[in-house]
Amino acid sequence: MSGSTKLLFPRAEAALQAVLLNTSGGVTGGDQFALEAEALPEAHLVLTTQAAERIYRALPGQPGVVDTRLRLGAGARLDWLPQETIFFDGAALDRALSVDMAGDARLLLCEPLIFGRHAMGERVRDLRYTDRIDIRRDGRLIWADRLALGGDAAARLAHPAVADGAEAMATIVLAAPGAATQVEALRGILPERAGVSALTPELVVIRMLAIDGFELRRHLCPILRRLSGADLPRPWMI
Repeated sequence: MSGSTKLLFPRAEAALQAVLLNTSGGVTGGDQFALEAEALPEAHLVLTTQAAERIYRALPGQPGVVDTRLRLGAGARLDWLPQETIFFDGAALDRALSVDMAGDARLLLCEPLIFGRHAMGERVRDLRYTDRIDIRRDGRLIWADRLALGGDAAARLAHPAVADGAEAMATIVLAAPGAATQVEALRGILPERAGVSALTPELVVIRMLAIDGFELRRHLCPILRRLSGADLPRPWMI
């Protein structure tokens, strides 16, 4: 399907909100999606999705490809808040997110992942998944994250040194002047299976595990509200 990505623009008071909609219903092998977005100087852009993105079973061969490129001008703010990516058994996905930001820009990024719907008894026994996140400030790489998960994902996630049975996870990144001042307050609201670190005074990273998507979202919402300083986009409502 060509042209299956649409954008909706709900009314918002403080920031421009853009809601991504995949009218094809999900991603499977051979699909290719590309998105480029830019917050111009002093602008505030919030990007989210209308629903969780579903990564369906793929035939042997090409994976689905999702390539996202974000840019932030001087003094700009961008909140990248897609809803969960849900992997089904047999899914294959190669995903990349690249961010280029000015030195005084502010980025809030959240990437939640769900490996099978716990309430439905789903288990992901066959998966091909690679993910890359690169963030550059004034052209200098400040954060590079790589994730590769293949084969019997349920068995690997069950290992105590990997996810200890958790079937949902999230990464949150705050890249902004003074970001590290948030760390102590964040530690007071993080659940037991989460951690936060200030890698530099301007870069904070949170990792979180949860048994399922509902628990993950229940903990994510107050954290994202605190970091954004505003209500979350309406699609994020539990």
